[in-house]
Amino acid sequence: IVIAGLSVQIIFAVILLKFPVSQTIFVPINQGIEALQRAVDSGTSLVFGYLGGAPLPFEESFPGAAFVFAFRALPLVIVSSAVAAVLYYWRVLPWVVRGFGWLLGKALRLGGAASFATAANVFLGSVEAPLLIRPYLERLTRGDLFVLMVAGMSTIAGTVYVLYATILQPIIPDVASHLLTASLISAPAAVMLARLIIPENTQLESAEVFRVPRLYEGTMDALTQGTIAGLRLFAYIIGMVLVLVALVELVNIILGSMFDIGGQPLTMQMILGWILAPVAWLLGIPWSECFTAGQLLGAKVVLNELITYIEMASMSPESLSQESRLILTYAMCGFANFGGLGVMLAGLLSLVPERRIEIMGLAMKTLVAGNLAAYMTAAMASLMA
Repeated sequence: IVIAGLSVQIIFAVILLKFPVSQTIFVPINQGIEALQRAVDSGTSLVFGYLGGAPLPFEESFPGAAFVFAFRALPLVIVSSAVAAVLYYWRVLPWVVRGFGWLLGKALRLGGAASFATAANVFLGSVEAPLLIRPYLERLTRGDLFVLMVAGMSTIAGTVYVLYATILQPIIPDVASHLLTASLISAPAAVMLARLIIPENTQLESAEVFRVPRLYEGTMDALTQGTIAGLRLFAYIIGMVLVLVALVELVNIILGSMFDIGGQPLTMQMILGWILAPVAWLLGIPWSECFTAGQLLGAKVVLNELITYIEMASMSPESLSQESRLILTYAMCGFANFGGLGVMLAGLLSLVPERRIEIMGLAMKTLVAGNLAAYMTAAMASLMA
């Protein structure tokens, strides 16, 4: 499984990062994201006025001060969720997921349910993917259940691709293709690590697994349900970002009042920077930038990838080189953080409450394996750069 997992990951990396032909595939994706951003700007301008991007009724005193994150960036999540639901009903997303799932199953000798759900995690998310194999969740082996969970932690959902691409586009050209590539390469790494931690010989094989369940009754139903799901995610992101940033600041205030390092108050970011600086160096980041990179990697685990992407985008060019930013984009491309873990656990426990003890017992292993899979992908991208 180690040889197969590494081989598939290397093949994916070479095809997606080295062959010019594969890069042409991502051109329409980047253009589509730009078009979606313009469309969302039209909607937010109408609904929120100048807070959503309409012309300002006053002169902007500080460049960028008029950009309100909740009104300009986050509405992308709502629209993306609605579009994804429509594409699901039209059988576009299921076709892509089915093909990628078949490929993973053959290459990694993965069971039908596990391979299908792993592929779905790349395009949907850690909550939506298990829904596709809901009838099989009770019968999944412990190893296949762990594969499903690790895949959910090592990738990001299609509903946030556009949001993250919009945030990172000013500092990383064509970042949308890199985010999608990161999730595609992380999938086989997730399977390999999950199988190493919990070896599995038995598989749940069934052609029925690849029959996509009917979730919507029509295009308008898909649009409506997708919008509602996007609104929930919109509210969740606002709440989590607000609370996590506030809690970290509170911890920093307490640490700073107790400890002083070289005339500077001690912070969580400083501690995480020291701990994860060696990891950043192993990923290919120059040692002079590893403390800063370690802070971002640590904050991603404690907070979430959205906050760290925003922080990285706001850093000066002197803080991190262009290559280091790209490596970190891959390393942080996943839901492997405490907030993301909580969301996935809530979704799984609502689907299979009878496996609560088993799922909770795998939780921390999932968090570690999800981050390791993303780090493997980042190291691969560093080698291919």
